[in-house]
Amino acid sequence: MSEIGFYHLLRTPLERALPKIVEKAVSRGMRAVVVAESDERAEHLSAALWTYDPASFLPHGTAADGDPEDQPVYLTDHVTNPNGATVLVLTGGADAGETTDFERIIDMFDGRDEAAVAAARLRWKALKDGGHHLTYWQQTDQGGWEQKAEAGGEAG
Repeated sequence: MSEIGFYHLLRTPLERALPKIVEKAVSRGMRAVVVAESDERAEHLSAALWTYDPASFLPHGTAADGDPEDQPVYLTDHVTNPNGATVLVLTGGADAGETTDFERIIDMFDGRDEAAVAAARLRWKALKDGGHHLTYWQQTDQGGWEQKAEAGGEAG
């Protein structure tokens, strides 16, 4: 069963927080799939990954780039795993469904959007009721993450 972390954005927008999360995974030798709510949003996030830090290079691509199996980070509008990823990052309220292809699932949501927070609470409850191991991380004033809660089944 996947370990699922909820990441509550409070200080920075997704475009600034996502690159740091993905960069950390890639630096650990992991591959990731990032799911956005549309192809257009996936392309927008791809542009953010190219430009977030001029001194950094984070290899990634979208369907428009082709060869998804060669991309350490693949951005898309639906849950898929064409690059053998172990990390799934959900944005914009995307739902992982019943997928078990990933070791870790990261659900990032905008804490300044009441509808997004309410939807995240519903996803948390459903996953907790399903016996999943969950962690809840809240963004700090410095832009880092602090674990605030843990629930559900055993990690692993």
